[in-house]
Amino acid sequence: MRKKIVLAAMGSLFLGFYSQAQVVIKPAIGINATDFSKDPGSGEFKGRIGYQVGASVAIGKKVYFEPGIYYVKKTTEYVTENTPGLEDQDFNISGIRIPLTVGFNLLGNAGSPVSLRGFGGVSAFFLADIKDLDKDDFNTASWGTYLGLGVDFSILFVEASYEWSLTNVQKNIETIDIGKSRSLFAHAGVRIPIGTK
Repeated sequence: MRKKIVLAAMGSLFLGFYSQAQVVIKPAIGINATDFSKDPGSGEFKGRIGYQVGASVAIGKKVYFEPGIYYVKKTTEYVTENTPGLEDQDFNISGIRIPLTVGFNLLGNAGSPVSLRGFGGVSAFFLADIKDLDKDDFNTASWGTYLGLGVDFSILFVEASYEWSLTNVQKNIETIDIGKSRSLFAHAGVRIPIGTK
């Protein structure tokens, strides 16, 4: 009986929150640039332009929670420095990125023509493919944290964030350690309100 009362109370709280929350679906497309935290002595890593496409759902008003899912293609070039026998190498990595964001509206609100947001969170990246390299040498899942800013223009928005990986890119760091990835993301999209009440 007590368990039913607790569950009913939790359900009422959730429904109460949802009834007051603003829910916005945010399909988006954008670009990214990624490099690695360690450069081998024979060369350096240089970030190249990649892309991402996906969507997120923002729940809340002044403070909001925003889970998302994106297909991401990251490209980084390893450039040798006058080392005989070594060639430049591209790291073309693709996979699924799932960010979990908590944000705060700094200026403006849902009714403003322009508003500014700050946000941060944690993310998971699940490796799908890495071109011309052995996928088994790389971690299938990696974790990161990020900070960013967003600007809303009526139904449109733009966002930029910087992410620090918490996981090494490759499994075996004894042979070569390229460290952790660092990525800059920028994307734009459309805001589709479905739960404003």
